[in-house]
Parts: sequence; structure tokens; C-alpha cells
Amino acid sequence: MRADRLLSLMLLLRQRGQLSADTLARELEVSTRTVLRDIEALSAAGVPVYTERGRHGGIALLPGFRADLTGLNHDETLALMTAASALGEQVFGLGAALSSAIRKVVDVLPDGHRVTVSDAAQRLLVEPETDLLSRRQAATNVPDTTMLTVRRAVIAGNRLRIHYAARDQNPQWRTVDPIGLVTVRDRMYLLATRDGDDRTYRLSRVLAAEELAERAQRAGQVDLDQIWKERCAQFLSVDHITVSVRVAPSWREELLASAVAVRAEEHDIDGWLRLNVTFDNVGHAIWAVWQLGDDAEVLSPSSLRAALGRRAATIANLYDDSSPAAPKRHPDELPEREGCTTRLR
Repeated sequence: MRADRLLSLMLLLRQRGQLSADTLARELEVSTRTVLRDIEALSAAGVPVYTERGRHGGIALLPGFRADLTGLNHDETLALMTAASALGEQVFGLGAALSSAIRKVVDVLPDGHRVTVSDAAQRLLVEPETDLLSRRQAATNVPDTTMLTVRRAVIAGNRLRIHYAARDQNPQWRTVDPIGLVTVRDRMYLLATRDGDDRTYRLSRVLAAEELAERAQRAGQVDLDQIWKERCAQFLSVDHITVSVRVAPSWREELLASAVAVRAEEHDIDGWLRLNVTFDNVGHAIWAVWQLGDDAEVLSPSSLRAALGRRAATIANLYDDSSPAAPKRHPDELPEREGCTTRLR
């Protein structure tokens, strides 16, 4: 296509400087006459291209000329650079490619535009390793070879064999039909079906992967966001309990690390946080909240408040030296965390 050839011609002149019409013709695999017509077209479009005659002459661009070949405005370019810094390596093994792409985008920006965007990007920091309130959770690592194989099978639509270490089980090989990849809270998941049943696999538990030549049994079009919502709802619907809790900001990460899922979060008027979080069961919720002491308060359900109240009364009775005759329960009789397991395959 002529538009592609014009772009290639301009890039050749920008990257290599003055070139003869014959050299350009060889590079572009066209005739010299075609190159001269293309030069006229570029000039008519406002590109500062000129021709020098003579033995050492040739075709060149005015010094310092850089065309905005991306078509992106300032905010669009800034959004790309900020997103790249936020995603980092959590883009299914495409972090290096993303960084390379951003460098190429910046390279073809006009000088003034490029400097302005680069300066602005330095003023924005997304998802740093260090938080004001606590350390950031460590992201799960997936070997590059495994990530490449899984990603390739998902995109190509081929079946996949994975050596998977499910929780509390010995690793097993499983053949699945991949649907898509999801990353959430620094964890990556493979959505798939196995023998027609929905399956969700944490990629950090995939020990090895093999792409098969057989085509995957899956729909041609997919709404990955909707599928993820449905699987989350299904996962949270069995035996789980959703709790509304107030927590001191300094203990936020501690609570979230214990929870199965976070449903909502907002700031309270006194600086504390109100969270709706899901736990495996009542015993899990009691264990998670109790360890935060008076830095957390359950608002609902009332049954959980009552259970925590009974536990607090038992502890108070245990250490009440003013009434030694009062019956006291041994610490081993206090509720413990029970059944704290997830159902991800």
C-alpha cells in the first residue's frame, strides 16, 4: 500500500539521513520514478523533504524534523506511559514487549511533545512497591517459558496440558480448553474448561505447560469480564460469609491478606476504613478479625458480632483475678480458624 511505503520512506530518511533515489528504490523495492513521485507526495503533504543535485546529492529531510507518526495527543501518550508503569511485568509475560513498544511510541513523537510527556510521566507513580501504611503483597511469579506456552495456547485457541499443583494435592497433568487469562491483585489466572466443566487455575501453581495441536473446544467470541464475574460469584456463594468491618488503615493489608475477597471499600469519617470482605466461614472470620484486636470492629452480621463478644467475654473472664471462683474456659476451647481453604482448582 502506498501509505505504508510513504511511511517507510520517511522513516528511512529520518533514521539514515540523506539517501539517493536509487538507494531508496532498492530499499523499498520500487522504481526510481515511483520514489520521485512519493517524494512529491510527501512534500505536498507538508513534510520538509528536499533534493540536492550533483555527485554527492540525494534526498533528505530538514534537520530536526520528527513527524508525529502515532496520531496520539498529549494525554493519550501520557496514559500509555502511565499504564505501562502500573502494569509492569503483570501483563502475562509481555512486560518487556510493552516497554519496547512505549520506547518506540516516544521515539516518534515530535521533540516538544516528547519532552513534555516524559516530564509529566515522571510526576505520576502507580502501584509502588512501598505503601505508606504497609508493605505491598509480593506478586506471584510464573516462569517465562510456562507463561509463554499458556499465553500462546490461549491466543491460538489450542488445547493445553498443564502440570498443576492444586492446594493440598499432588501435582497432576490435566488437559484443558483455555478460554482466557485474568490478572487481579498481582495474581494471574487461567480460565478454562475441563471435560466441559468450568475451571479456574492460578498460574503460579502451573509447574509446566504444553500446547497441543488439537483445537480447543470454546466459543468464537468471549466476554472475559462477564465470565470472571460469574466465576467469582459462584466461588463466593458456597459456605462463605461476607462481613462489614471497620479497620484502622495501618491494618488494612493484614485483613485483606486473610480475606478470600474484597467486595467494597470506603473511608469512614474518623479516618478508619469500612470494608466488605468475604471469608471462608464464620470460624475463618472470627480468626481474621480477632487477631487485629481493637483495631478492627465487625459491623455485620450480628451473629459474628455476638460470637466475637462471647470470645472477648471468655478471655476477660480468664484473666479476671477479682473473681477466682468464676468458671474459666481453657484457651484450647476458644474458637479457632476452620476450613480456611479456597476452591480454586
